[in-house]
Amino acid sequence: MSNSIQHINPDGLSRNRAFSQIVIAQGSGKTVYIGGQDAVNSNGEIVGKGDIIKQTEQVMENLQIALSASGATFENLVKLNIYLVQGQDLYGAFQASQKYLGNLVNPPAISVLVVVGLANPDYLIEIDATAFIPDKKA
Repeated sequence: MSNSIQHINPDGLSRNRAFSQIVIAQGSGKTVYIGGQDAVNSNGEIVGKGDIIKQTEQVMENLQIALSASGATFENLVKLNIYLVQGQDLYGAFQASQKYLGNLVNPPAISVLVVVGLANPDYLIEIDATAFIPDKKA
């Protein structure tokens, strides 16, 4: 079976360089599900209290660590769910995430949900992710 990840932005749907409308992963490989990452460092401390940009950067660092531990990179992302606390600067969070996602030829599918709050009142953003790592061809 052939492995592939296909990014589709069909006619009739808006096109945006920051995300794909549809991502299809098929073939043999490993699917990685990363639980919601918050702006917490390895010592369990909240980073960037009150600062959406610093919190987004920490969340993206956490995602990078999780992906690496799974044998994946940002290139393997197929889906991101972003939970942003109501009233936060979506553009600031977007700009902070582009340090990690901005150079992807095929960005993942992304959903952004504006929420009233997260598990800790100091959390401003949370992101969970799905990645697919195709088996290497023999």
